[in-house]
Amino acid sequence: MTLRQLFLKLAYPLLMKVTGAKKESIKNNVQQKQPGTPFYDLQSILIDGKALHFDELKGKKVLLVNTASDCGYTNQYNDLEKLHKKFKDTLVILGFPANDFKEQEKGSDNEIAAFCKKNFGVSFLLMKKSSVIKGTEQNNVFNWLSDSLKNGWNDKAPEWNFSKYLVDEQGVLTHYFAPGVSPLSKKVLKVVKN
Repeated sequence: MTLRQLFLKLAYPLLMKVTGAKKESIKNNVQQKQPGTPFYDLQSILIDGKALHFDELKGKKVLLVNTASDCGYTNQYNDLEKLHKKFKDTLVILGFPANDFKEQEKGSDNEIAAFCKKNFGVSFLLMKKSSVIKGTEQNNVFNWLSDSLKNGWNDKAPEWNFSKYLVDEQGVLTHYFAPGVSPLSKKVLKVVKN
């Protein structure tokens, strides 16, 4: 862990307190709109190069998070791992490392995997490094998450590292949580438990 990463890890609780979960930082699918393109038709590549077909995730909630190793929110890896362990039978967490915001994920896939394991004990699924913001290079999963024609209602792309999207057991996108919303916040825990 670099000196910067150590500082950010220690400063994380203060950062969470200062930024908090603003009311507008959570969006939900109030009208329960169904996706135009099935979530279970998607697939992605795991950080070890193996394919993950999303039809393997049927019957579980899925929390999709764009991650970075050198961000003020990087300590959310701890919270995500705790959430993963607590709800491992009903929730799948997918981390998508991305270098889209101020060069905060410069490492290779191997370096990212080693960093996450060593510093945060990450055992939830990590995907191959990709781009999550809108554009020609956008990961197909985040294209689905941020295109209302595909997911049914949401056009919000990640605004920063550690943006979170929750898909229910039927493959419906139900929530978007901004980076400042902790994975262990009451609001996230409430929808994960239901």
